[in-house]
Amino acid sequence: MTSETTAEGHRVTQTLPALRCLGIDVPPALVARWAGWFAPPTQPFLTDPELLARLGMTVSTAPLPAELRDTYEVYGTSVGVVWLDEATFAGLPRRHRAALVRTQVTRERAVVPSVRAWAGVLGGAARAQADGHRFVWWPSLLAGHEDRVLAAYVSEGRRPSRHEEVTDATWAAASGLLPQARSLAGTFADRSGPNCFGTVMAAAGVPGADLEWMLREPFEQWLSETTRPGGCGRDPGTVMVWRSPDGLVQHAAVTIGGGWALHKPSQGWMSPRKVLTVQDVLRSARAAGRRLERHTIVG
Repeated sequence: MTSETTAEGHRVTQTLPALRCLGIDVPPALVARWAGWFAPPTQPFLTDPELLARLGMTVSTAPLPAELRDTYEVYGTSVGVVWLDEATFAGLPRRHRAALVRTQVTRERAVVPSVRAWAGVLGGAARAQADGHRFVWWPSLLAGHEDRVLAAYVSEGRRPSRHEEVTDATWAAASGLLPQARSLAGTFADRSGPNCFGTVMAAAGVPGADLEWMLREPFEQWLSETTRPGGCGRDPGTVMVWRSPDGLVQHAAVTIGGGWALHKPSQGWMSPRKVLTVQDVLRSARAAGRRLERHTIVG
């Protein structure tokens, strides 16, 4: 049994299997946390004034827990939401449930899949929830399907980590400049927050950097104190930094040698610390207006 507290403070106990996702083994305890973040017992619904009036509800502008913010991709600083648990949602007239779910689609809240996409797994349960075309995940729908659903969600649009393809010799050669790179590669953080900057710093040996949302300022300080300009993608210890036109650093990765690089694509709980080829990291980080810099860690 695994006991977890969800983002809304609900205590749940469940037995879940380990999961292999994006080439990474995910232990049962973390799978249970994923389930609570993906389909929490109480979840935020985006609304509009007309819908609020029909429902007779008030909005909350309190910040979303980080994990739910990343699950639902609700990043506005003052986005109004209505919090509903499954029983309250199910007790609404179907026309109101349908309006709520349709509004999530039009307001572009994430994780509002089509009924058709999951009919083979859920049968008619999702079709009866709202308008028959879209639905939201609740714990009752997810139960028994966690491995399949969570793996599909975390894997969608993401390249698998190739850390198991890196040779022992490559890891050994990188260990002087990047003493923690191997232990970080092919892992998921235990929450939202840890990001690309902290991953690079932690790989280079900064204690605890992989556990926090590393801000630009400490990363820039570390970059200026620990590296020199220039570098080569074939060698270990080249920090690749992408900046927006205003000069602000937007992403970072570090090469481990042999044509491989380590990075964490985002701060989301579903984003692993992974190894890709340098070329794949370059492709994944490319965005209009960004410019790439290279810096070499000084041993």
